[in-house]
Order: sequence, then structure tokens, then C-alpha cells
Amino acid sequence: MDATFWALIGLIIFLAILAYLKVPAMMGRSLDERAANIAKELDEARTLREEAQALLAEYHRKRKEAEKEAGEIVASAQREAAALLTEAKEKSEEYIVRRNKLAEQKITQAETDAVNQVRASAVEIAVAAAGTLIANKMDAKTAGEMFKSSLEQVKSNLN
Repeated sequence: MDATFWALIGLIIFLAILAYLKVPAMMGRSLDERAANIAKELDEARTLREEAQALLAEYHRKRKEAEKEAGEIVASAQREAAALLTEAKEKSEEYIVRRNKLAEQKITQAETDAVNQVRASAVEIAVAAAGTLIANKMDAKTAGEMFKSSLEQVKSNLN
């Protein structure tokens, strides 16, 4: 009986005790539970991954929509700016035309006023000259006759 024999006997007794205490069944149940937990965690991980991919796809879609909307806003702003610029140019041109017309009217009015002043001045000078000529050539008899005819003319006009 050598030490190997006793080691074999000890091993058999140990295995018998393990079998009697149902250690292999406990180990099987433990491994089954662990396998079930691992499968459950894999399912949860797969579900979370699918949800994450769905969220990622949704964020990509929203980002593209936001970029498209931003592009539309920029294009709209550019169109509005161009329209405002065109409108401002038109209004400026209209303002310039109105101001030019007003200036031309003022110039024409000033010319008319100047011509009228010259005419009035010429009339005054002519009347003064005629008065001076008539006064120099008129005598008392002619003045009396002119006074009488003027008085008769005023009487006939009043009636």
C-alpha cells in the first residue's frame, strides 16, 4: 500500500462526499443561473443597443431637418434683404425725382417772380415817365378837360 493508493482512496472518498452532498447539481444550477443571467444581460444589452441606434437615427434625422430649416431661413433672409435693397433703391430714386421736380418748380417760380418784378418795375418806370411827359406837356386847360371827362366816366360807371 503505497501513497498513491491512499491518495486514490482519499480522492474517491472526497468525490463520494461531493456526490452525497449533491455538489455537482448545485454547481450545475449555479452555472445554469449564471448562464440565464448572462443571457438576460445580453438581451438587455441588445435592447439598449437597438434603442441607442433608434435614438441616434432620430438625432441624425433631426439634425438634417435643422440644417435644412437653417438653410431655408438663410435663403429667406437673403431674399428679404434683396427685396429690401431693391425697395430702398426705388424709394431713393423716387425721392430724388421728387426733390428734382420740387427744385425745378422753385427755380421756375423764382424765374417767374423775377420776370414779374422786372415787368412791374418796367411798368412803374413807364408810368412815371409817362406821368412826367404828360405833366410837362399838359397845361391847365387840358387838365381841366381830362378831369371832367374822367368824372363823367366814373359817374356813368357807377350808374
